[in-house]
Amino acid sequence: MNSNILLVDDHPAILNGYLSILGFNNEGIELMPTFCYNCEDAYNTITNPEYANYFDFILLDRSLPPYHEQNIKSGEDLAILAREFQPKAKIVMLTAHAETFIIYDIIHHAKPNGLIIKSDASGEVLLDAFHDIIQGKTYYSTTVTENMKDLLNREDYLDSINRQIIVLLAQGFKNKTIATQLGISDSTVEKRKSKIKDFFFINKCTDEELINEAKKQGFI
Repeated sequence: MNSNILLVDDHPAILNGYLSILGFNNEGIELMPTFCYNCEDAYNTITNPEYANYFDFILLDRSLPPYHEQNIKSGEDLAILAREFQPKAKIVMLTAHAETFIIYDIIHHAKPNGLIIKSDASGEVLLDAFHDIIQGKTYYSTTVTENMKDLLNREDYLDSINRQIIVLLAQGFKNKTIATQLGISDSTVEKRKSKIKDFFFINKCTDEELINEAKKQGFI
């Protein structure tokens, strides 16, 4: 059985390595590869009418040279695009970033069928991911699972606005500026900061201490 696979990374040798490993799959699947090395190439391939719903499997690196003309900045944007133009494709993303907020955003925005941290990406892990995903399962590598376990249980504490507040605090902005940027009131910022402190189990602390705790736990 043949399977059309799109592999996207700005390092050709890495893509050849991935393809070689996946070629050892135990499902008897022969992979028919298409390679892209930046967001522009991948955008044009994914949206090309000649490739409409063509790919069965898409392997994407998160960090890629952007395609500013179409506002495609990363593999996350490509994954979202692929959901529209390649609806049958199973999507796996790889990233060198193990920060919990980045993992969270990939899972909730790009919604890949698999997410692998590159430090976890042994040949065995790649094959396990491939086998699970073609069987309809979702695959997260060990680092993803460990970092997300607690966060997913309490994700209501860290919705999109709360995550933006943490980032803006880390950049040195005060409540009034944060409120203006996010289109909310000063009092709402303060209430949300209290909820964020609850998440980190530090009810009484300064903004600086809150940011230090977020950094300590790998969120920023």
